[in-house]
Amino acid sequence: MMKRLCLSVAVGSIVLGFLACGHRAYAGTAAPEQAPLFVGGEGGYHTYRIPALLVTAKGIVLAFCEGRRNNGKDRGDIDLLLKRSTDHGRTWSGTQVVWGEEGETTIGNPCPVQNTSTGTVWLGFCRNNDRVFVTQSDDHGVSWATPREITANVKREGWTWYATGPVHGIQLESGRLLMPCDHEREGDGTKYSHAIHSDDHGKTWTLGGIVGYRNGECAAVQTIDGRVHMNTRCYFGKHRRGVAWSDDGGDTWTEVGAAEQLVEPVCQASVARLSGSGDGRETRILFSNPASEQRKNMTVRLSYDECRTWSSGKVLYPGPSAYSDLAVTQDGAILCLYERGMETPYETITLARFGLDWLEPRPETPVP
Repeated sequence: MMKRLCLSVAVGSIVLGFLACGHRAYAGTAAPEQAPLFVGGEGGYHTYRIPALLVTAKGIVLAFCEGRRNNGKDRGDIDLLLKRSTDHGRTWSGTQVVWGEEGETTIGNPCPVQNTSTGTVWLGFCRNNDRVFVTQSDDHGVSWATPREITANVKREGWTWYATGPVHGIQLESGRLLMPCDHEREGDGTKYSHAIHSDDHGKTWTLGGIVGYRNGECAAVQTIDGRVHMNTRCYFGKHRRGVAWSDDGGDTWTEVGAAEQLVEPVCQASVARLSGSGDGRETRILFSNPASEQRKNMTVRLSYDECRTWSSGKVLYPGPSAYSDLAVTQDGAILCLYERGMETPYETITLARFGLDWLEPRPETPVP
C-alpha cells in the first residue's frame, strides 16, 4: 500500500470558529451554534461523507470523515480525513489525511475509540469495503501509526461487503474496547450488524456476536446495569430503528426489536451517553438521526431510562440530512457532526454545538 501523505501531516490551519468564545462551562437555552466543518468541492475533494466523532481523555475533539475525490459514490478514490479541536469544538485545525492510497482505492468507515487506561486512540476502518484495519494514535490524533490489517480475525469466510462503524466505538466498564460494525454475506446480499472487540488494550481484535439479519450500520452504548445496547439501521420496511441487547459485553445479542419512537429513512444514526454513569448526575443518553421516512429532519433526542424510551427531541435542521455522530465535550457542550445540504444531504458535514438546556429543558432530578 502506498500512502498519499505522511500520516502526521496537516494541511491548512485553523478554519472554523463559532460565535461563542471563552473557556467556560457550556449552558443556556440559546439555539445551537452550527457551521460547516467539511464543504464539498473544497480542499481537493468532490464530496465529504461519513462523519465520526471522539473526545479524548484530554478533551481534544477528533472529527473524522471520508474525503471522496472525484464524486460522491461509495467506491472510488477515497481518503480517511481528520480535523482536531483543542478548545471543545470552537475552532478547528486544517485537514489531516489519516490514511489514503493512490488510485481508485476506498479508505473509509471510520470508527474511533480510546483506551482510557493507556490513552491510545484506536481507529478502525475498511479498505475497499472488504478488508479491515486499525491504526492508533498515542498523541490524541496528531500522528497515526501505519495501519495493521485484522481482517482474518474479524471477518468470516463467505462475508463480502464489510463496514466498521461508521460511528464512534465504546470502552466498557470491563476495559473491553468495542466497535459496532456490519457486513453482507455471499449469495443473498442481506445485511447483518455485529461487533468486534479487544480485551488486551487494542493489541488483538476479535469478532463478537452477530445481530439478526436485515440490520446494518449500528451504534452502541453501555447502560448503567452493565448491558450493551445496540441501535441498528433496519431493513424491515417499517421505517423504525432496530434495537438489541447484550449481557456479555457483545459476545451474544438478543433478537432485534423495533424502537417505535425512532422513525428513520433507513440510514445510519448515533447513540452516546451524556450523563449518569458514575458521575452522580441523572442518567441521560443521546440519539441522533434524520427523524423522517426521508433523509431530512436531523433530530437529537434524549433517553432518561437507558434507551427504553425517548423524548420527542429537538430538530437541528429540517432540510436534507443523513449520517451523524454525537459526542460530549469536557466543558459540557453536546456536539453533533452531521451530513447536511440544501438540495441533497451530502453538500457539507456540519458541526452543531449546543447545551442540554436547549435540547430538553426540564428540572434536574436530585440524586437520592
